[in-house]
Amino acid sequence: MMDLSFYNHKKVFITGHTGFKGTWLCRTLLRAGADVTGFALNPPTKPSLFILSRTGEEMRSIHGDVRDGEALLRSLREVKPEIVFHLAAQPIVRLSYVQPVDTFLTNVMGTVDILEAVRHTSSVRSFVNVTTDKVYRNKEWVWGYRENEELCGLDPYSSSKSCSELVTYSYKQSFFHDGCVAISTARSGNVVGGGDFASDRIIPDCIRSLKEKRTILVRNPNSTRPYQHVLECLSGYLLLAMRQYEDGTFAGAYNFGPDDASCVTTGELVRMFCDAWGSGAVWQTGGGGGPHEANFLKLDCSKAKSVLGWRPKWCIKEALGHVVAWEKTVEADENAAKAVDDQIDEYFWR
Repeated sequence: MMDLSFYNHKKVFITGHTGFKGTWLCRTLLRAGADVTGFALNPPTKPSLFILSRTGEEMRSIHGDVRDGEALLRSLREVKPEIVFHLAAQPIVRLSYVQPVDTFLTNVMGTVDILEAVRHTSSVRSFVNVTTDKVYRNKEWVWGYRENEELCGLDPYSSSKSCSELVTYSYKQSFFHDGCVAISTARSGNVVGGGDFASDRIIPDCIRSLKEKRTILVRNPNSTRPYQHVLECLSGYLLLAMRQYEDGTFAGAYNFGPDDASCVTTGELVRMFCDAWGSGAVWQTGGGGGPHEANFLKLDCSKAKSVLGWRPKWCIKEALGHVVAWEKTVEADENAAKAVDDQIDEYFWR
């Protein structure tokens, strides 16, 4: 795995740090010795991993909205970060149908605002915009999408992230062409991990059903997605930010997804999760309806593997085992921070 010692004493700025993925990224950087500052609204869920792990007590946490460009610029100029990760987003597909305007404002104009702030902050050398596998025009074909495929998300969430990619490319060509700041986008698939309390995500929904002693209902058991543990894509983001910090020619668009064996149907995913959970975990098809959802989506990660030297470490069965282990550890002693940190240590240092 990559050597996280690169981040020791580096000043890192993260938008959206109070979310599930943002909290795991913050704790990974804190374990690496980084000086971490986050900029975000309050945690998007109750409960939240950010609050349970008390991560805000170990870093500088700024309450702010990425749609407030002036506040972003003030924060960046005050902190003077060297590396910026942009994670702030409205990330739920079904919610984007209910709140399309807010989704576009956050995901598109939020990207404009953070890039504009980076443009006027001379300390920044490396910027990574985290998007999604859903930026591609999904043709439901059986091979993975490559970084040069057409960007054309269908639903408001996916479309807004496609727009975020285009905004990033435009800023890169218009304002950072001199190479003073390395600019990249990172596209990853569906992530799983301990402490995800979001609604309308398959594994959190499974856990809620089990804790409420209900049968798990799966809307689309035959749909295929690139599922991976949250640390897999985070390792890719961290490696990319490091590589382009050291050499700007590494900047670009990258996919970070699982190997083919971990691209499973939702039904297979839930079956493996139930096996890992043990007694009392059962599921059935149900809970249908709702807006369009893709039936097949897979990423080709050849570029990240060949250019960056990135590799996924945990197969989906191992990833689900770590989710269950986190849940049962926290349920037993409520030490959410230690449960996260132990898995970070296992992933990067064991």
